[in-house]
Amino acid sequence: MDRRRLCPYLDTINRSVLDFDFEKLCSVSLSHINVYACLVCGKYFQGRGLKSHAYTHSVQDGHHVFLNLETHKFYCLPDNYEVIDSSLEDITYVLNPTFAAERISLLDNNPKLSRAYDGTTYLPGIVGLNNIKANDYCNVILQALSHVTPLRNYFAREENYKHIKRPPGDQMFILVQRFGELIRKLWNPHNFKAHVSPHEMLQAVVLCSKKKYQITSQGDPIEFLSWFLNSLHLALGGSKKLSSSVINQIFRGTMKMYSRKMLPVDMKDEDQEKLLLTEEYKESVQESQFLYLTCDLPPPPLYPDELRENIIPQVPLFTILAKFNGVSEKEYKTYKDSTMKRFEITKLPPYIILYVKRFTKNTFILEKNPTIVNFPIKSIDFGELLSPEVRAKHKHTMYDLVANIVHDGEAGSGKGTYRVHILHKGSGKWYDMQDLHVSDILPQMITLSESYIQIYEVQRERRSTSDTASEPNNVNTS
Repeated sequence: MDRRRLCPYLDTINRSVLDFDFEKLCSVSLSHINVYACLVCGKYFQGRGLKSHAYTHSVQDGHHVFLNLETHKFYCLPDNYEVIDSSLEDITYVLNPTFAAERISLLDNNPKLSRAYDGTTYLPGIVGLNNIKANDYCNVILQALSHVTPLRNYFAREENYKHIKRPPGDQMFILVQRFGELIRKLWNPHNFKAHVSPHEMLQAVVLCSKKKYQITSQGDPIEFLSWFLNSLHLALGGSKKLSSSVINQIFRGTMKMYSRKMLPVDMKDEDQEKLLLTEEYKESVQESQFLYLTCDLPPPPLYPDELRENIIPQVPLFTILAKFNGVSEKEYKTYKDSTMKRFEITKLPPYIILYVKRFTKNTFILEKNPTIVNFPIKSIDFGELLSPEVRAKHKHTMYDLVANIVHDGEAGSGKGTYRVHILHKGSGKWYDMQDLHVSDILPQMITLSESYIQIYEVQRERRSTSDTASEPNNVNTS
């Protein structure tokens, strides 16, 4: 009988203490090299030889079954033989979940709850992320991006990106690897626990951003989102071409920006006419790409109304989107002159990210605009912003909301909190997620929140008007 297939210590394995979300380093020497996980107590130790930390632990504590975190092989110490047993496959799957192409295509159609090893039930994809200290601003972005279907499908299979060649010593590719691991853990239907810790992902963020985005101090989600998507794009070998990476294909659109310099007010009419003929004051056109659209809120009222009640102001979504219709002009002031600009969208991406600019910084303080944006959750026609010629080139212009990031509380780092509303396509339900807290929410409640970042998905199949008219949450804001 093959000795390595028979191990008398398999019944000592304690799956409830196993946690592979944290950094793979030895708990004694803090080394990353040749690390083994003790399957009895869950701690990490280095080596397997006679004087190694894992060997010493096995003799002192009587813990015998270890897993090599790199090769995914099981060993019995101190006897030092490999253990091969099919009952251990669930442990290797939790360490490194893998998805076949057929299973990935069915992820959005699965309404079934999964049961974790500790008995709690969860929906794959709707899994809480641990807030290590002040990383809620990262968690909401990672949760939202994990529900962008083509992005999730790409990162759920390591084969899609592991052959991309990077220059030697390039650190940025670790961001791609860690994001892929996190996506697979979030959608794993066989987790041992109903939450995931983004510890390794966030360490990669701190390393690659040169400590700009920290776990210990709250940052701005829109700045993190912009940096994160651009870093992924470059790490995947992306260029300025719209088809050069999966990030560009999903989120990148194009627009024309028209600018004209304002004439000085205190100048005579004849001088103004002369200035208008100069090149500097003629309207210029610049073509550019966008990753997200920045929507400006109207300023909140300074004084209460007649009833002495300061009612929270509201604004329809299409009012703040009018900035991009190619007609509306906005003045942008600098210390010496001001410029009138208007924006015309020339290509809509499959997924549109809207950023509602809530925070303004003056000389003294950071202020928050509490205006609530009224938006429909389904069937928003972004084609209304396009010119007739541009609209004719777009086959689909109707979009549905898939993620809504909200800021609660006061302005300033550490004073407020971030949470995200996510649509689970398999069950058709909306969920409110704030770090480890996950609860379902009515679609009507989502529109009452102080939205900060929204992600919209294009409707590939145009539904009939009778379907969209019957939906209770489809409020027309145009």
